[in-house]
Amino acid sequence: MDRKRLKIARKKIDSIDNKIFSLIKKRTKIIDHMILIKEYKSQIVDHKRMNLILKKIKKKSKDSKIDSKITLKIWKSMILSYVDYQRRNFKK
Repeated sequence: MDRKRLKIARKKIDSIDNKIFSLIKKRTKIIDHMILIKEYKSQIVDHKRMNLILKKIKKKSKDSKIDSKITLKIWKSMILSYVDYQRRNFKK
């Protein structure tokens, strides 16, 4: 194993992770705004929209030659995490 090349690759991953973190922060601010717009807690989960998003991610993954199992797991986890976040922060 070439430790130097591994260290360089890990630094690249760290850089990408920092960008992802910044995007999550921006996404969370938008979600906070959406919580204010929604009138009822029942509006938090939109199964139709969730299925549409996952379908698009699967297609985009295949078109981009990315393992769709990875991207679908990531998006499902993100969606469910934000559903939980909205439920915890919904104040109406």
